[in-house]
Amino acid sequence: MGKNEENTVKHYPRPIIKNIAFFGDAHVGKEDPVYKNAFDIAKHVAEEGYTIVNGGGPGVMDASTQGAEEAGGETLAVTFDPKDAPGYEGRYVGNVTDKEIITSNYIERMFKLLEHADMFIIFKGGSGTLSEFGTAWVLAKLYYGHHKPFILFGKHWKEIIDVIKKDMLVDKQELSVFEIVTKTEDVLPTIHKFEKRLLSIDHSGDCELCVDKAFMK
Repeated sequence: MGKNEENTVKHYPRPIIKNIAFFGDAHVGKEDPVYKNAFDIAKHVAEEGYTIVNGGGPGVMDASTQGAEEAGGETLAVTFDPKDAPGYEGRYVGNVTDKEIITSNYIERMFKLLEHADMFIIFKGGSGTLSEFGTAWVLAKLYYGHHKPFILFGKHWKEIIDVIKKDMLVDKQELSVFEIVTKTEDVLPTIHKFEKRLLSIDHSGDCELCVDKAFMK
């Protein structure tokens, strides 16, 4: 698309998924199945040309960087100095990425992670992972059609989502923005499914989200 042609587009062109953020526990070791799954998935998606994004820490974050690096893929970390947040694990010196965005606090870091990814893969984790999951979910609801989908990886998510569906008030559309995946080999087909869904959405009419563009790159 040339410059003049681009300027005539009246709607916001949702990009095909390029950057994929990995969320999950920072304390899992290299022998933990969660670490191994994150490593393998990052390796496979990086081989397909996707850029891996993470918070620059240990655990799942480190696993995603190492997996991507083994495949010769691109990596991006969003970090901050936790001197005023002693409960946060901080930057892991072994997690060396191609690019790094340094933020000033935990909240800015989380929203920059969400901003610089086109979708998310969420593994088992603690309260930090839950906050990322919840924020990604509500933003997908608010900006449905321009939303950023996510994968919940692991069998444990089935029980969690079943409880949410039973005891909370979520609708069918909210449940359509993510997929639960339990096998590493099913991740790439799910990403391709998300891409197909997003590209099939018609924005040619009066799309309020195309005008709003909030939280979109």
